[in-house]
Amino acid sequence: MPELPEVETVRRGLEPAMVGARLVAVEQRRPDLRFPFPDAFSERLAGRRIVALGRRAKYLLADLDDANVLVMHLGMSGSFRVESRGSENSPAPSGPQKNTAHDHVIFALSTGARVIYNDPRRFGFMHLVPRDALAAHPLFKTLGLEPLGNELDGAALARLFAGKTTSLKAALLDQTLVAGLGNIYVSEALHRAGLSPRRAAGSLARKDGAPTERAHRLAKTIREVLEEAVAAGGSSLRDHRQTNGALGYFQHSFRVYDRELGPCPTPGCDGVIRRITQSGRSTFFCGVCQR
Repeated sequence: MPELPEVETVRRGLEPAMVGARLVAVEQRRPDLRFPFPDAFSERLAGRRIVALGRRAKYLLADLDDANVLVMHLGMSGSFRVESRGSENSPAPSGPQKNTAHDHVIFALSTGARVIYNDPRRFGFMHLVPRDALAAHPLFKTLGLEPLGNELDGAALARLFAGKTTSLKAALLDQTLVAGLGNIYVSEALHRAGLSPRRAAGSLARKDGAPTERAHRLAKTIREVLEEAVAAGGSSLRDHRQTNGALGYFQHSFRVYDRELGPCPTPGCDGVIRRITQSGRSTFFCGVCQR
């Protein structure tokens, strides 16, 4: 499933095309994806202007000029592509192309561009939610802090994890604590921080609740990994594509994820990358330099 960097990459690709444009028409080609589309979905969107395009955790949020928000989730295989006027005659990006049979929603914009949602597995979804009800909506009311926002620092991690005996990896994947982190980037951040994924999450806070040096270090590496991944266009392991059809390439910078039995890249470390299972998911780490 796309993680925060992939969703943020998509948001940045869609923003220039969508913000300020009016939705001339919306073609909905099936009644549902993971969930049914809202009633009169196309009719409610037609004529609306997109005033902002944001992101909360792994959700894309298009603010409309009628005070509603179009909430979009990519699911497992969802992607957007932007086709500008005349782009159908442009060379296609390298690599396998999307099967247009899975183009389920087409947004025709007043600029002449089209934004097309493609989803082979149909595990994504779209909702319309009033802006003033968004924070209390079931999808959003329990979400934790944004790891790319100003709130994430060592003190925040110590406050969130204090007293928790669960593993550090499990705590970082808990969306009610930190929103948007996934398996790939948690593994990468923990390795950079030199912290074992099996370490108790509560060990990042002192007895008085103050953050340890480890908490500050981890907060810094989480931000660094996410920012580098966004700059690289995310990680394309299976379905993720940028809105121009190009692949992301952060997967070429993985230090531990999917690197089982490879040498640890930490300078001076002679460890080997191991894979274990935590809560049913693979964890990749070095047992020598991650403590």
